[in-house]
Amino acid sequence: MAVVTWYATLLPLAGVALGSGGTLIGQYLTTRVDVRRQQREQLVAERGERKEAILGFLSAAQSVELLLDGHDFAGRRPEDDEVMDRLHGLWLAKKACELVCSAEVAQAAHDYTLALHRLVRAEAPVKTSKGELRHAFMETARRELGVADPHLRRGPLPPVSGVPTS
Repeated sequence: MAVVTWYATLLPLAGVALGSGGTLIGQYLTTRVDVRRQQREQLVAERGERKEAILGFLSAAQSVELLLDGHDFAGRRPEDDEVMDRLHGLWLAKKACELVCSAEVAQAAHDYTLALHRLVRAEAPVKTSKGELRHAFMETARRELGVADPHLRRGPLPPVSGVPTS
């Protein structure tokens, strides 16, 4: 009789322990999956912020480059206010890159911005061409956004051996 009482007490307790253990494991796995999902969503949101800052910077830099190249004024000399507005937009876009991007992207944006500023204001000579600084920024930004392709090529592709050119 004592054995039956012992089994009658122990079996329900074992069932409770197994049920509790199963519930705890299920909650743990659910929480773990939820944390991973939130981490992925956070990474996607951060990448979106970086991409937006980089595109804003490139837009502002292009605006200043057009100013330097004289292509968007149809023969007229830009007003000082217009020049200052474009430079202000460029410096502001650079600061957005500094806020959300890596130190490497921020430094490349700073170097490019400073060179464009000096070119527009005809200040100290720029040691590196704006094209080289743009290319350096683009490569750094591509790495920041996770582009694993080879570097952007500069200039025409070399001829392929055995393929006629004309």
